[in-house]
Amino acid sequence: MTAPTVIAPSILACDFGRLAAEVAEVAEGGAEWIHVDVMDGHFVPNLTIGPAVVAAVRAATDRVVDVHLMIEPVDAYIEAFAGAGADVITVHAEATRHLDRTLAAVRDLGVQAGVALNPATPAATVRHVLDRVDLVLAMTVNPGFGGQRYLESVEPKLVELAEMVGDRPIRLEVDGGIDATTAPRAAAAGADTFVAGSAVFGANVRSSAIAELRGAATQARLTTSVET
Repeated sequence: MTAPTVIAPSILACDFGRLAAEVAEVAEGGAEWIHVDVMDGHFVPNLTIGPAVVAAVRAATDRVVDVHLMIEPVDAYIEAFAGAGADVITVHAEATRHLDRTLAAVRDLGVQAGVALNPATPAATVRHVLDRVDLVLAMTVNPGFGGQRYLESVEPKLVELAEMVGDRPIRLEVDGGIDATTAPRAAAAGADTFVAGSAVFGANVRSSAIAELRGAATQARLTTSVET
């Protein structure tokens, strides 16, 4: 284990009527990143938010604002989300014909670039763009809705991605069905960054939920590191 474990609560599960307060609470509760799921009703069967909400999140916290674009086409909207204050912008490999060009466009805006893979998309898809990315996101559910069951079938792909990334300073993020039971499974397979929606925002004490997630994931990462 090298990179520290990061917990990134997804605002998809928060109370949007109290957005600033919700973001502040999880930040004060120990979350390093705030994850923003952007869906367009086209690439995925749900419609969520746009740059204005990202700007509101940016105004509410000094934490890393991690924007996950589940939209197609994606290139035309990258600048707007960067301008709204995103620190990381992740695009789906399936949503652009020219992945290398799209990732380069993100980085040209001074934003960290991530690439996301749907559960059925092979790890090899990102092999030739690793020099362009700061993060690889493996979806552990089919994207579009919160509250879905974690797909254990993605774990072999996580192992493959971790081997592919090697010692590069690239974070390996998981998103979907992450809680204190599934986070250790993803961590043992190589993940170091964990998006959690209902597991954090649905908890009575958000700080305790974040600490539990971090502890479970970190322990699994340490155990795996010792075993290997």
